[in-house]
Amino acid sequence: MKKIFYSYLLTIFFFNLSYADQKGIDIAKETVKRNTGWVGSEVVFQMILKNASGGVAERKIRSMALENDKPNEGDKSLSIFDTPADVEGTIFLSHTKIKKPDDQWLFLPALKRVKRISSSNKSGPFMGSEYAYEDLLSFEIDRFTHTFLREEKCPGSFKDVDCFVVEQTPTYENSGYTRRIVWTHKNDYIAVYIDYYDRKNSLLKSLTFDNYKLYKNKFWRAHELNMVNHQTKKSTLIVYEAYNFDAAIDKSLFNANKLKRIR
Repeated sequence: MKKIFYSYLLTIFFFNLSYADQKGIDIAKETVKRNTGWVGSEVVFQMILKNASGGVAERKIRSMALENDKPNEGDKSLSIFDTPADVEGTIFLSHTKIKKPDDQWLFLPALKRVKRISSSNKSGPFMGSEYAYEDLLSFEIDRFTHTFLREEKCPGSFKDVDCFVVEQTPTYENSGYTRRIVWTHKNDYIAVYIDYYDRKNSLLKSLTFDNYKLYKNKFWRAHELNMVNHQTKKSTLIVYEAYNFDAAIDKSLFNANKLKRIR
């Protein structure tokens, strides 16, 4: 009788585990599906860094992105720092991969050289901000495992609507996170809030998405992203201007060998 009872418990456990994993994957797939087909975009944004004492530093950045067009590869992005003077001309290039290590480079005009960001440094801070290099990679389903946790009211300005809450665990090497908890808008499948847990599984950072706008009657883009570090009490707010999805993006610019010539 005990064997039957334990067998029943195991069956229930694995059924729930399988259901949670499948639902988590289904949510991720729907999220990606609704954000497919944009091809390319460009946008200008402000990056506002605030330290624990309230000191503020601001940067203005131009950014371009290309949607992935090859199997096992993610999106590509290129960011050019225009102000202030001490970072002017700095260029960041990112190629997200799925099965292989990602490629990221940083052109430093003061040194006149291109620095490759090694896989072991992906958890490091990007240009002194509260964003890590791995935070700047595009979202790809196979880079995480996905476990559905629950449904509940969304946090922040979305508190009147329901969210899916999913635990995502990185499958790629050298991540600075053990996991992240993602709140996804139940109707529009857009990220609303993310908690990041460090390698000790302690809450490290939280990212709030706000001021979403719809482009091409299909693509939602948040115009304010605020990353708060709970351990250092620092934060980085990104404020986007209007996106341009009709710009002619020069694909040849997304080449590490050309970064020194970009202006």
